[in-house]
Amino acid sequence: MTEDREQFVAARKPRWERLERLLHTSRSLSGAEWSEVASLYRTLCADLSRAQGLDLDDVRAHLDDLAARAHNALYGARRRVGVQFLRLVAAEAPAEVRASWRFFLLSNLLFYGPFFVGVVGTLLWPTFAPSILPPDALAQYETMYSQAEVARGSGEDFAMAGFYVFNNVGIAFRCFATGALFGLGSMFMLVYNGLVIGTTFGYLFSVGNGFNLLQFVAGHSSWELTGIVVAGAAGLKLGWALIETQGLTRASSLKKAGPSLFRLVVASAALLFVAAAIEGFWSAGPAPAAIKYVFGAIQWFIVGGWLLFGGRNR
Repeated sequence: MTEDREQFVAARKPRWERLERLLHTSRSLSGAEWSEVASLYRTLCADLSRAQGLDLDDVRAHLDDLAARAHNALYGARRRVGVQFLRLVAAEAPAEVRASWRFFLLSNLLFYGPFFVGVVGTLLWPTFAPSILPPDALAQYETMYSQAEVARGSGEDFAMAGFYVFNNVGIAFRCFATGALFGLGSMFMLVYNGLVIGTTFGYLFSVGNGFNLLQFVAGHSSWELTGIVVAGAAGLKLGWALIETQGLTRASSLKKAGPSLFRLVVASAALLFVAAAIEGFWSAGPAPAAIKYVFGAIQWFIVGGWLLFGGRNR
């Protein structure tokens, strides 16, 4: 048994010592090192089982202690990652939008200015909408919103929520990524999307289907439109980092702006994810129009409160 014990310990001791060293510096471990800790922990569990089978009580006590420390470090780290993510979404992202208020304001102007031009222009001049959107697209929208409710089969809400995530993220990505063209691409995408959405609203009101559309978008529009505008603000800030480098190379300027851009993108993604969930599971439902309007108004207050107060007490 003594020989078994010596062989058992000698073959595994380097792994145990390595795990000890990693746990001792757990506060500063990299992602690769955490993966190594997880691998060593799994191996340690097998060693512990083997030590129990060999009745190596003194070794088993040591491994029990090491396994407990590794378990707490691993799962404590996972909890910290979850807390950090929640803090990022709830506090750091909205705080970054406020810190980037100039870009956010410009993005709002570039989106909502053309939006209202599209609404008013379509209501005032019958030829305005066909000059912005193809007649086939206008006819399709008219048919689509001929009624407030949309009939769906069982389980189709999940599919539609996934579609809305894909569609919304696509629009937001273009608003952000085209900022690499010194901000001009983001400006174009904001103006274009604002004009198209506004023209669609105006056209449907002109043919009598406007309130059907309004009932459908009431619940999620605050999240979706704000998400697009925040993505546009991130694109404008990206473009500005390429223009005003403050004496740095463009690559260094982008690297310096990276954390800010990341938080803005997270803010946009969070908004669009909630928008897609509401759009998929609520917007096309059978709730009365009054309930949908009240629900929509509450969502605007929630989004506004998140942007105004999120992270102020950090």
